[in-house]
Amino acid sequence: MHSKFKTLLAIGVVMALPATAMAGEIAVIVKTTNSNFWQNVNKGATAAIKDTGHTLSFDGPAAESAVADEVNLVDNAVNRGVAGIVLAPSDPEALIPAVKRASEAGIPVAIIDSSLGEGGKGTYQTFLATDNCTAGKLAADKMIELAGSEGKVAVMSYVAGVGSEIGRVGCFVEQIKAKSKIEIVGPYYSQSQMATALNQTTDVLAANPDLKGIFGANEPTAVGMGRALKQAGKAGQVVAIGFDGNEDLQAFVKDGTLSGTLVQGSFQMGELGVKAVADLIAGKTVAPQIDTGVVLVTKDNIEAPEAKNVLY
Repeated sequence: MHSKFKTLLAIGVVMALPATAMAGEIAVIVKTTNSNFWQNVNKGATAAIKDTGHTLSFDGPAAESAVADEVNLVDNAVNRGVAGIVLAPSDPEALIPAVKRASEAGIPVAIIDSSLGEGGKGTYQTFLATDNCTAGKLAADKMIELAGSEGKVAVMSYVAGVGSEIGRVGCFVEQIKAKSKIEIVGPYYSQSQMATALNQTTDVLAANPDLKGIFGANEPTAVGMGRALKQAGKAGQVVAIGFDGNEDLQAFVKDGTLSGTLVQGSFQMGELGVKAVADLIAGKTVAPQIDTGVVLVTKDNIEAPEAKNVLY
């Protein structure tokens, strides 16, 4: 009873602040708080909450693998009667029952970054993520611009058939074929293992000395690809485009190993997710799918705010 009373007291204090008539808590729950990517989501959410009259809570498990902990966080948010939830589900199936409970309680939910499984349809109002097909096409256009419209380009992918991979790599290959005479080498699948990507890239470079360009389609793959280019003495000689924006990839952009890297709008996921939920609380209609965009980070813009907001 004691802790419940304290919670009620805390809510009472929060509600006493100047706020709109429907003020409440918007709970942002992510895959883990121990990652710069998710801290960028928090920055975006914090920027957006100021205009809503609501309060913000930000939470996530200690690791992305702690799925049960994330389920508990959603259940706790429902139990304390939050006004809305922004959720990045770490598992597409395991989070469905918790989101259903939120839906039954009349709490609007925005899903960000990764989709819920088929069984979760109708339990949330909007899904916000990078349009991976658009990102793949952007990478292809940049590749053609820098590598020319013929010759060989290798595709270093991660896990065959994953939703993001189908869009990102599929649309990259389609765009290359539609807009150029480039010959695609691969795709090769690293299973999201940096060491595997390094070995695969080393082999591809050795087998194709005339390679014009190479695309690394997610963070561990692009890091392995960059390291292989350096070890082979090919850094800066092959047009290399990565995906994601951790410190290794930023260093590769700065030293010219990568011509650019495509970074998902993590800040925008938090910002637009909170705005969408605030609109839903206010009874407004929100698009069922919202593209949170992608930023092509190059040596030219790596210090600019648009890049700084998404790099991690």
